[in-house]
Amino acid sequence: MDKAAGELRDHPLQHIETDFNVTKTWIEYINRLVGAVIGILIFLTVLYAIPYLKTDKSVFYLSLLSFVLVGFQGWLGSIVVSTNLLPVTITIHMALALVLVALLQYAVIRSQAAFITPRFKASGHLFFVIGLVAAATFVQILIGTQVREEVDVVAFEMNGSNRDLWVDQLGLSFYIHRSFSILLLAMHVYMAYLIYKLKDRQLNMMVNWMMVLLVAEIAFGVIMAYFAIPAFLQPLHLTIATLLFGVQFLILIFYYYASKKAVEKPVVVLN
Repeated sequence: MDKAAGELRDHPLQHIETDFNVTKTWIEYINRLVGAVIGILIFLTVLYAIPYLKTDKSVFYLSLLSFVLVGFQGWLGSIVVSTNLLPVTITIHMALALVLVALLQYAVIRSQAAFITPRFKASGHLFFVIGLVAAATFVQILIGTQVREEVDVVAFEMNGSNRDLWVDQLGLSFYIHRSFSILLLAMHVYMAYLIYKLKDRQLNMMVNWMMVLLVAEIAFGVIMAYFAIPAFLQPLHLTIATLLFGVQFLILIFYYYASKKAVEKPVVVLN
């Protein structure tokens, strides 16, 4: 921890004086306001989860953990800003945001599990595939965040000019991110095929949204790679990636509770 603190304190990016930027200032201010609203909503989630202490304690503790993590996320965001978007801190900040999304989704679905009708037999293979796709997407988002960090460094070194040359200056993370997307596409198609075979209306709708988001995500990535990284597409690319992960995790939890294996209770025979 001492070493990490020293690297943060002494990193050259932290001591660079930057010019006042109205647009970036408003973006940062709105981000803080939205963060505060999220914190309030998660606090209300904790309050509404108190009754579950009598029926399902996990729902309450998942909500409480989310509230603790959102506070830590706010503190981490202040570190990201105060260190001038120091690399690695951005990736950690993004990873924690995805974890928060997953925790809240699980808490909500678990609280409503009694209303999910079992409709098919659980498949360990399909459950593994869905989990693998979600995990792979999580990793891909983190790699993409590292690519974004490299883009920021290149933009600074080139004074924000010659955007058409930025991609050529990116390192290994960019090529891993680009190549891994092909494997991810194949994994998504296979997962969709397995779920469509179940012929479940709700799961099919979720998978349809997942594939739409995937196509949009790939299209935005291609446009950024070959058309000088348009600035307006960078946040859209990251936003859709987050939504994609959220839908995948939703499918994972819903499939678990909608499968007979998850809801079946052992039969006790009394002699």
